[in-house]
Amino acid sequence: MFSRRTATRVAATLGGVALIGAALAGCSSSGGSGGATTISMLAAGNDPASTTFAKDLVKAFHKANPSITVKVETRPGGTDGDNLVKTRLSTGDMNDVFLYNSGSLFQALRPDTQLQPLSDEAWAKDLTSDYKKTVSTEKALYGAPTGTTFNGGIMYNKKVYEKLGLSVPKTWDDFISNSEKIKAAGIAPVIQSYGDTWTSQLFVLADFANVNAKDSNWATDYTANKADAKYSKEPALAGFEHTREIFDKGLMNKDFASLTNVNALKMLATGEGAQYPMITAVISNVLQSNPDQINDIGYFAIPSDSGEPNATVWEPTSAYIPKSTTGDKLTAAKKLIAFINSSEGCDIQNSAGTPAGPFAISTCKLPSDAPALVKDELAYQEAKKTGLALEFLSPIKGPNLEKILIQVGSGISSAKEGAALYDQDVKAQAQQLGIKGW
Repeated sequence: MFSRRTATRVAATLGGVALIGAALAGCSSSGGSGGATTISMLAAGNDPASTTFAKDLVKAFHKANPSITVKVETRPGGTDGDNLVKTRLSTGDMNDVFLYNSGSLFQALRPDTQLQPLSDEAWAKDLTSDYKKTVSTEKALYGAPTGTTFNGGIMYNKKVYEKLGLSVPKTWDDFISNSEKIKAAGIAPVIQSYGDTWTSQLFVLADFANVNAKDSNWATDYTANKADAKYSKEPALAGFEHTREIFDKGLMNKDFASLTNVNALKMLATGEGAQYPMITAVISNVLQSNPDQINDIGYFAIPSDSGEPNATVWEPTSAYIPKSTTGDKLTAAKKLIAFINSSEGCDIQNSAGTPAGPFAISTCKLPSDAPALVKDELAYQEAKKTGLALEFLSPIKGPNLEKILIQVGSGISSAKEGAALYDQDVKAQAQQLGIKGW
Protein backbone atom coordinates (compact mmCIF):
# COMPACT_ATOMS: atom_id res chain seq x y z
CA MET A 1 0.00 0.00 0.00
CA PHE A 2 1.38 3.39 -0.96
CA SER A 3 -0.07 6.36 0.88
CA ARG A 4 1.18 9.90 0.59
CA ARG A 5 3.31 9.22 3.67
CA THR A 6 5.01 6.32 1.86
CA ALA A 7 6.06 8.71 -0.87
CA THR A 8 7.20 11.25 1.70
CA ARG A 9 9.43 8.81 3.53
CA VAL A 10 11.52 8.49 0.38
CA ALA A 11 12.76 12.01 0.96
CA ALA A 12 12.39 12.70 4.67
CA THR A 13 12.39 11.15 8.12
CA LEU A 14 9.37 12.13 10.14
CA GLY A 15 9.59 13.16 13.76
CA GLY A 16 7.34 14.35 16.57
CA VAL A 17 4.53 16.85 16.88
CA ALA A 18 5.60 20.48 16.99
CA LEU A 19 4.06 23.93 16.69
CA ILE A 20 5.67 25.43 13.59
CA GLY A 21 4.17 28.87 13.61
CA ALA A 22 1.20 31.16 13.70
CA ALA A 23 0.01 33.90 11.44
CA LEU A 24 0.36 37.54 12.34
CA ALA A 25 -0.30 38.57 15.92
CA GLY A 26 -3.20 40.72 17.02
CA CYS A 27 -6.06 38.32 16.30
CA SER A 28 -8.21 36.90 19.02
CA SER A 29 -7.48 33.40 20.22
CA SER A 30 -11.03 33.07 21.50
CA GLY A 31 -12.43 32.62 18.03
CA GLY A 32 -14.66 35.65 17.54
CA SER A 33 -13.84 38.68 19.68
CA GLY A 34 -13.86 41.99 17.83
CA GLY A 35 -14.75 40.36 14.53
CA ALA A 36 -11.49 38.41 14.47
CA THR A 37 -11.27 34.63 14.42
CA THR A 38 -8.39 32.28 15.18
CA ILE A 39 -8.43 28.69 14.00
CA SER A 40 -5.82 25.95 13.99
CA MET A 41 -4.69 23.58 11.27
CA LEU A 42 -2.93 20.22 11.68
CA ALA A 43 -0.46 19.71 8.83
CA ALA A 44 -0.05 16.43 6.94
CA GLY A 45 3.32 15.75 8.56
CA ASN A 46 6.48 17.56 9.57
CA ASP A 47 8.56 16.77 6.49
CA PRO A 48 9.83 19.76 4.45
CA ALA A 49 7.08 19.67 1.83
CA SER A 50 4.29 19.52 4.43
CA THR A 51 5.67 22.32 6.57
CA THR A 52 6.50 24.58 3.62
CA PHE A 53 2.99 24.19 2.24
CA ALA A 54 1.38 24.86 5.63
CA LYS A 55 3.45 27.96 6.35
CA ASP A 56 3.04 29.47 2.89
CA LEU A 57 -0.66 28.69 2.88
CA VAL A 58 -1.52 30.40 6.16
CA LYS A 59 0.60 33.43 5.30
CA ALA A 60 -1.20 33.96 1.99
CA PHE A 61 -4.59 33.15 3.50
CA HIS A 62 -4.16 35.71 6.28
CA LYS A 63 -3.18 38.36 3.74
CA ALA A 64 -6.41 37.66 1.82
CA ASN A 65 -8.46 37.29 5.04
CA PRO A 66 -6.87 39.63 7.62
CA SER A 67 -9.56 38.95 10.22
CA ILE A 68 -8.68 35.25 10.35
CA THR A 69 -5.53 33.87 11.93
CA VAL A 70 -4.49 30.26 11.37
CA LYS A 71 -2.14 28.56 13.81
CA VAL A 72 -0.33 25.57 12.33
CA GLU A 73 0.72 22.41 14.11
CA THR A 74 2.65 19.50 12.61
CA ARG A 75 2.33 15.83 13.42
CA PRO A 76 4.38 12.66 13.01
CA GLY A 77 3.94 10.34 10.08
CA GLY A 78 3.05 6.67 10.13
CA THR A 79 1.14 4.95 12.90
CA ASP A 80 1.91 7.65 15.47
CA GLY A 81 0.29 10.25 13.24
CA ASP A 82 -2.72 8.03 12.57
CA ASN A 83 -3.24 7.48 16.29
CA LEU A 84 -2.94 11.20 17.02
CA VAL A 85 -5.64 12.05 14.47
CA LYS A 86 -8.00 9.33 15.72
CA THR A 87 -7.51 10.27 19.37
CA ARG A 88 -8.16 13.95 18.82
CA LEU A 89 -11.28 13.26 16.80
CA SER A 90 -12.69 10.88 19.40
CA THR A 91 -12.03 13.31 22.27
CA GLY A 92 -13.30 16.39 20.43
CA ASP A 93 -9.86 18.03 20.56
CA MET A 94 -9.06 18.02 16.85
CA ASN A 95 -7.72 21.15 15.15
CA ASP A 96 -10.29 23.16 13.20
CA VAL A 97 -8.82 21.91 9.92
CA PHE A 98 -6.61 18.86 9.53
CA LEU A 99 -4.79 17.31 6.60
CA TYR A 100 -4.91 13.54 6.35
CA ASN A 101 -5.12 10.60 3.95
CA SER A 102 -8.04 9.90 1.66
CA GLY A 103 -9.37 6.40 0.95
CA SER A 104 -9.51 3.58 3.49
CA LEU A 105 -7.71 5.54 6.21
CA PHE A 106 -10.30 8.30 5.80
CA GLN A 107 -13.12 5.76 6.13
CA ALA A 108 -11.59 4.57 9.41
CA LEU A 109 -12.22 8.07 10.87
CA ARG A 110 -16.00 7.45 11.04
CA PRO A 111 -16.62 10.52 8.86
CA ASP A 112 -20.43 10.57 9.15
CA THR A 113 -20.20 11.12 12.90
CA GLN A 114 -16.86 12.93 13.28
CA LEU A 115 -16.48 15.24 10.24
CA GLN A 116 -18.31 18.24 8.83
CA PRO A 117 -19.89 17.59 5.39
CA LEU A 118 -18.56 19.68 2.50
CA SER A 119 -20.84 18.49 -0.30
CA ASP A 120 -22.45 21.90 -0.80
CA GLU A 121 -19.23 23.92 -1.07
CA ALA A 122 -18.77 25.69 -4.41
CA TRP A 123 -15.48 23.95 -5.24
CA ALA A 124 -16.94 20.45 -4.84
CA LYS A 125 -18.33 20.43 -8.38
CA ASP A 126 -14.80 20.75 -9.79
CA LEU A 127 -13.45 17.54 -8.22
CA THR A 128 -12.62 14.48 -10.32
CA SER A 129 -14.98 11.55 -9.90
CA ASP A 130 -12.12 9.28 -8.77
CA TYR A 131 -11.19 11.68 -6.00
CA LYS A 132 -14.77 12.09 -4.77
CA LYS A 133 -14.96 8.34 -4.16
CA THR A 134 -12.04 8.51 -1.74
CA VAL A 135 -13.45 11.23 0.57
CA SER A 136 -17.15 10.42 0.52
CA THR A 137 -19.68 8.14 2.15
CA GLU A 138 -23.24 7.46 1.03
CA LYS A 139 -24.26 10.50 3.07
CA ALA A 140 -21.80 13.22 2.06
CA LEU A 141 -18.45 14.42 0.75
CA TYR A 142 -16.01 15.41 3.50
CA GLY A 143 -12.61 16.29 2.00
CA ALA A 144 -10.82 18.70 -0.33
CA PRO A 145 -7.55 17.78 -2.11
CA THR A 146 -4.15 19.21 -1.24
CA GLY A 147 -1.36 18.49 -3.71
CA THR A 148 -1.44 16.38 -6.83
CA THR A 149 -2.33 12.78 -7.50
CA PHE A 150 0.42 10.35 -8.42
CA ASN A 151 0.42 7.20 -10.51
CA GLY A 152 1.94 3.78 -10.30
CA GLY A 153 3.27 2.10 -13.41
CA ILE A 154 6.46 2.21 -15.45
CA MET A 155 8.77 5.20 -15.44
CA TYR A 156 10.97 4.98 -18.53
CA ASN A 157 13.87 6.76 -20.22
CA LYS A 158 12.50 8.47 -23.31
CA LYS A 159 15.92 8.91 -24.91
CA VAL A 160 16.60 5.17 -24.72
CA TYR A 161 13.22 4.47 -26.29
CA GLU A 162 13.88 7.01 -29.05
CA LYS A 163 17.38 5.67 -29.74
CA LEU A 164 16.12 2.10 -30.07
CA GLY A 165 12.98 3.05 -32.01
CA LEU A 166 10.62 1.71 -29.36
CA SER A 167 6.97 2.63 -28.81
CA VAL A 168 5.17 2.73 -25.47
CA PRO A 169 3.85 -0.81 -24.97
CA LYS A 170 0.17 -1.46 -24.42
CA THR A 171 0.27 -5.24 -24.00
CA TRP A 172 2.50 -7.25 -21.70
CA ASP A 173 3.97 -9.09 -24.68
CA ASP A 174 4.97 -5.72 -26.16
CA PHE A 175 6.62 -4.78 -22.88
CA ILE A 176 8.66 -7.99 -22.86
CA SER A 177 9.61 -7.45 -26.51
CA ASN A 178 10.81 -3.92 -25.74
CA SER A 179 12.74 -5.19 -22.74
CA GLU A 180 14.55 -7.84 -24.80
CA LYS A 181 15.58 -5.22 -27.38
CA ILE A 182 16.85 -2.98 -24.60
CA LYS A 183 18.86 -5.86 -23.13
CA ALA A 184 20.40 -6.57 -26.54
CA ALA A 185 21.58 -2.94 -26.62
CA GLY A 186 23.52 -3.47 -23.37
CA ILE A 187 21.12 -1.46 -21.17
CA ALA A 188 19.37 -2.79 -18.06
CA PRO A 189 15.80 -3.34 -19.32
CA VAL A 190 13.84 -3.38 -16.04
CA ILE A 191 15.30 -1.77 -12.95
CA GLN A 192 14.47 -3.35 -9.61
CA SER A 193 15.65 -1.95 -6.26
CA TYR A 194 15.03 -4.55 -3.59
CA GLY A 195 17.53 -2.75 -1.34
CA ASP A 196 14.44 -0.67 -0.49
CA THR A 197 11.98 -3.50 0.05
CA TRP A 198 8.82 -1.43 -0.53
CA THR A 199 9.77 -0.93 -4.17
CA SER A 200 9.19 -4.62 -4.94
CA GLN A 201 5.40 -4.14 -4.99
CA LEU A 202 4.79 -2.13 -8.14
CA PHE A 203 3.98 -4.86 -10.65
CA VAL A 204 1.18 -5.90 -8.28
CA LEU A 205 -0.10 -2.65 -6.80
CA ALA A 206 0.17 -0.58 -10.00
CA ASP A 207 -1.69 -3.25 -11.96
CA PHE A 208 -4.86 -2.85 -9.93
CA ALA A 209 -6.53 -0.44 -12.38
CA ASN A 210 -6.27 -3.24 -14.96
CA VAL A 211 -7.72 -5.75 -12.47
CA ASN A 212 -10.58 -3.37 -11.76
CA ALA A 213 -11.19 -2.82 -15.48
CA LYS A 214 -11.72 -6.59 -15.87
CA ASP A 215 -13.86 -6.92 -12.75
CA SER A 216 -15.31 -3.73 -11.27
CA ASN A 217 -16.55 -5.67 -8.22
CA TRP A 218 -13.15 -7.16 -7.39
CA ALA A 219 -12.30 -4.80 -4.51
CA THR A 220 -15.72 -5.29 -2.90
CA ASP A 221 -15.52 -9.06 -3.29
CA TYR A 222 -11.94 -9.06 -1.98
CA THR A 223 -12.98 -7.18 1.15
CA ALA A 224 -15.90 -9.59 1.63
CA ASN A 225 -13.63 -12.66 1.25
CA LYS A 226 -15.32 -13.94 -1.91
CA ALA A 227 -13.59 -17.01 -3.36
CA ASP A 228 -12.82 -15.54 -6.79
CA ALA A 229 -11.26 -12.31 -5.51
CA LYS A 230 -7.91 -13.74 -4.52
CA TYR A 231 -4.38 -12.93 -5.63
CA SER A 232 -3.80 -16.60 -6.44
CA LYS A 233 -6.44 -16.31 -9.17
CA GLU A 234 -6.73 -14.21 -12.30
CA PRO A 235 -6.91 -11.33 -12.91
CA ALA A 236 -4.93 -10.33 -9.78
CA LEU A 237 -2.40 -13.13 -10.22
CA ALA A 238 -0.93 -11.29 -13.23
CA GLY A 239 1.12 -8.92 -11.05
CA PHE A 240 2.88 -11.86 -9.38
CA GLU A 241 3.43 -13.54 -12.76
CA HIS A 242 4.98 -10.37 -14.19
CA THR A 243 7.28 -10.04 -11.18
CA ARG A 244 8.57 -13.58 -11.71
CA GLU A 245 8.79 -13.40 -15.50
CA ILE A 246 11.26 -10.53 -15.64
CA PHE A 247 13.53 -12.54 -13.32
CA ASP A 248 13.19 -15.75 -15.33
CA LYS A 249 14.03 -13.94 -18.58
CA GLY A 250 17.04 -12.12 -17.12
CA LEU A 251 15.57 -8.68 -17.74
CA MET A 252 16.60 -7.10 -14.42
CA ASN A 253 19.73 -5.20 -13.39
CA LYS A 254 22.36 -7.50 -11.86
CA ASP A 255 22.38 -5.66 -8.53
CA PHE A 256 18.59 -5.82 -8.07
CA ALA A 257 18.94 -7.35 -4.59
CA SER A 258 20.87 -4.41 -3.13
CA LEU A 259 20.05 -1.40 -5.33
CA THR A 260 18.21 1.42 -3.55
CA ASN A 261 15.40 3.56 -4.90
CA VAL A 262 17.58 6.69 -5.06
CA ASN A 263 20.28 4.94 -7.08
CA ALA A 264 17.68 3.24 -9.27
CA LEU A 265 16.33 6.65 -10.20
CA LYS A 266 19.85 7.79 -11.10
CA MET A 267 20.20 4.73 -13.36
CA LEU A 268 16.93 5.61 -15.05
CA ALA A 269 17.78 9.30 -15.47
CA THR A 270 21.18 8.60 -17.04
CA GLY A 271 19.92 5.82 -19.32
CA GLU A 272 21.93 3.10 -17.61
CA GLY A 273 18.53 1.48 -17.08
CA ALA A 274 15.50 1.98 -19.29
CA GLN A 275 12.32 1.07 -17.35
CA TYR A 276 11.48 1.22 -13.65
CA PRO A 277 8.19 0.01 -12.12
CA MET A 278 7.55 2.79 -9.63
CA ILE A 279 5.22 5.44 -8.22
CA THR A 280 5.65 8.83 -9.87
CA ALA A 281 5.79 10.55 -6.47
CA VAL A 282 9.54 9.87 -6.45
CA ILE A 283 10.15 12.24 -9.37
CA SER A 284 11.14 14.92 -6.83
CA ASN A 285 14.25 12.85 -6.05
CA VAL A 286 15.29 13.05 -9.71
CA LEU A 287 14.93 16.82 -9.54
CA GLN A 288 17.49 16.77 -6.72
CA SER A 289 19.92 14.21 -8.14
CA ASN A 290 19.67 14.66 -11.91
CA PRO A 291 17.81 17.90 -12.65
CA ASP A 292 19.09 18.11 -16.23
CA GLN A 293 17.58 14.70 -17.03
CA ILE A 294 14.21 15.06 -15.30
CA ASN A 295 12.35 15.55 -18.57
CA ASP A 296 14.01 12.51 -20.11
CA ILE A 297 11.78 10.38 -17.90
CA GLY A 298 8.29 9.43 -19.06
CA TYR A 299 5.48 7.29 -17.71
CA PHE A 300 3.16 4.57 -18.94
CA ALA A 301 0.62 2.35 -17.21
CA ILE A 302 1.30 -1.34 -16.57
CA PRO A 303 0.54 -2.99 -19.93
CA SER A 304 -2.54 -5.20 -19.98
CA ASP A 305 -3.72 -8.33 -21.78
CA SER A 306 -6.46 -6.30 -23.45
CA GLY A 307 -4.08 -3.78 -24.99
CA GLU A 308 -6.01 -0.98 -23.28
CA PRO A 309 -4.06 -0.36 -20.08
CA ASN A 310 -5.43 1.73 -17.25
CA ALA A 311 -3.26 3.92 -15.02
CA THR A 312 -3.49 3.20 -11.29
CA VAL A 313 -3.91 6.44 -9.35
CA TRP A 314 -3.12 7.37 -5.77
CA GLU A 315 -5.21 10.32 -4.65
CA PRO A 316 -3.74 13.22 -2.66
CA THR A 317 -3.86 14.08 1.01
CA SER A 318 -7.08 15.89 1.90
CA ALA A 319 -8.25 18.73 4.13
CA TYR A 320 -11.06 17.96 6.59
CA ILE A 321 -13.06 19.81 9.25
CA PRO A 322 -14.04 17.95 12.44
CA LYS A 323 -17.58 18.06 13.85
CA SER A 324 -16.16 19.89 16.89
CA THR A 325 -15.53 22.99 14.73
CA THR A 326 -18.67 25.14 14.78
CA GLY A 327 -19.89 28.74 14.53
CA ASP A 328 -17.44 31.42 13.37
CA LYS A 329 -14.61 28.89 13.39
CA LEU A 330 -16.50 26.63 11.01
CA THR A 331 -17.06 29.56 8.66
CA ALA A 332 -13.36 30.43 8.82
CA ALA A 333 -12.32 26.79 8.34
CA LYS A 334 -14.47 26.48 5.21
CA LYS A 335 -12.87 29.66 3.85
CA LEU A 336 -9.43 28.16 4.42
CA ILE A 337 -10.33 24.95 2.58
CA ALA A 338 -11.81 26.93 -0.31
CA PHE A 339 -8.60 29.01 -0.44
CA ILE A 340 -6.46 25.88 -0.76
CA ASN A 341 -8.04 25.16 -4.13
CA SER A 342 -8.29 28.77 -5.32
CA SER A 343 -5.84 29.99 -7.97
CA GLU A 344 -3.52 31.37 -5.29
CA GLY A 345 -3.75 28.23 -3.21
CA CYS A 346 -2.96 26.12 -6.26
CA ASP A 347 0.14 28.21 -6.90
CA ILE A 348 1.26 27.54 -3.33
CA GLN A 349 0.73 23.82 -3.81
CA ASN A 350 2.88 23.93 -6.95
CA SER A 351 5.68 25.88 -5.28
CA ALA A 352 5.74 23.76 -2.11
CA GLY A 353 6.58 20.54 -3.95
CA THR A 354 7.25 18.95 -7.32
CA PRO A 355 3.99 17.93 -9.07
CA ALA A 356 3.95 14.15 -9.40
CA GLY A 357 0.73 13.89 -11.38
CA PRO A 358 -2.44 15.77 -12.35
CA PHE A 359 -4.53 17.63 -9.80
CA ALA A 360 -7.76 16.11 -8.51
CA ILE A 361 -9.64 19.38 -9.04
CA SER A 362 -10.04 21.27 -12.31
CA THR A 363 -9.46 24.70 -10.76
CA CYS A 364 -5.78 23.86 -10.12
CA LYS A 365 -3.46 23.98 -13.11
CA LEU A 366 -0.06 22.38 -13.42
CA PRO A 367 2.92 24.71 -13.83
CA SER A 368 4.57 24.99 -17.24
CA ASP A 369 7.74 23.45 -15.83
CA ALA A 370 6.05 20.34 -14.38
CA PRO A 371 8.08 17.17 -15.06
CA ALA A 372 7.41 15.63 -18.48
CA LEU A 373 5.97 12.43 -17.04
CA VAL A 374 3.06 14.41 -15.58
CA LYS A 375 1.83 15.12 -19.11
CA ASP A 376 1.94 11.38 -19.77
CA GLU A 377 -0.17 10.75 -16.66
CA LEU A 378 -2.65 13.46 -17.63
CA ALA A 379 -3.27 11.73 -20.97
CA TYR A 380 -4.68 8.70 -19.12
CA GLN A 381 -6.89 10.95 -17.00
CA GLU A 382 -8.22 12.80 -20.03
CA ALA A 383 -8.92 9.50 -21.82
CA LYS A 384 -10.71 8.23 -18.69
CA LYS A 385 -8.29 5.29 -18.55
CA THR A 386 -7.56 5.46 -14.83
CA GLY A 387 -8.55 3.53 -11.74
CA LEU A 388 -7.96 3.95 -8.05
CA ALA A 389 -5.29 2.01 -6.21
CA LEU A 390 -6.76 -0.80 -4.10
CA GLU A 391 -5.94 0.98 -0.85
CA PHE A 392 -8.62 3.56 -1.68
CA LEU A 393 -11.25 0.86 -2.19
CA SER A 394 -10.45 -1.66 0.55
CA PRO A 395 -8.93 -1.43 4.05
CA ILE A 396 -7.16 -4.79 3.70
CA LYS A 397 -3.51 -5.19 2.79
CA GLY A 398 -1.25 -7.87 4.17
CA PRO A 399 1.90 -6.43 5.79
CA ASN A 400 4.26 -8.93 4.13
CA LEU A 401 3.58 -8.19 0.47
CA GLU A 402 6.94 -6.56 -0.17
CA LYS A 403 8.86 -9.50 1.34
CA ILE A 404 6.79 -12.05 -0.57
CA LEU A 405 7.36 -10.23 -3.86
CA ILE A 406 11.10 -10.10 -3.25
CA GLN A 407 11.00 -13.90 -2.97
CA VAL A 408 9.03 -14.13 -6.21
CA GLY A 409 11.17 -11.54 -7.98
CA SER A 410 14.38 -13.23 -6.86
CA GLY A 411 13.36 -16.65 -8.16
CA ILE A 412 12.85 -18.18 -4.71
CA SER A 413 9.06 -18.65 -5.03
CA SER A 414 6.86 -19.16 -8.05
CA ALA A 415 4.18 -16.60 -8.86
CA LYS A 416 1.46 -19.01 -7.75
CA GLU A 417 3.25 -19.82 -4.48
CA GLY A 418 3.82 -16.17 -3.69
CA ALA A 419 0.24 -15.21 -4.45
CA ALA A 420 -1.11 -18.03 -2.29
CA LEU A 421 1.18 -16.96 0.54
CA TYR A 422 -0.07 -13.41 0.20
CA ASP A 423 -3.69 -14.57 0.31
CA GLN A 424 -2.89 -16.06 3.72
CA ASP A 425 -1.21 -12.81 4.77
CA VAL A 426 -4.34 -10.90 3.73
CA LYS A 427 -6.55 -13.27 5.71
CA ALA A 428 -4.54 -12.73 8.88
CA GLN A 429 -4.72 -8.96 8.43
CA ALA A 430 -8.48 -8.98 7.77
CA GLN A 431 -9.07 -11.05 10.90
CA GLN A 432 -6.92 -8.68 12.91
CA LEU A 433 -9.00 -5.76 11.63
CA GLY A 434 -12.20 -7.59 12.54
CA ILE A 435 -13.66 -7.41 9.05
CA LYS A 436 -16.81 -9.46 8.55
CA GLY A 437 -16.62 -12.65 6.51
CA TRP A 438 -13.06 -13.61 7.45
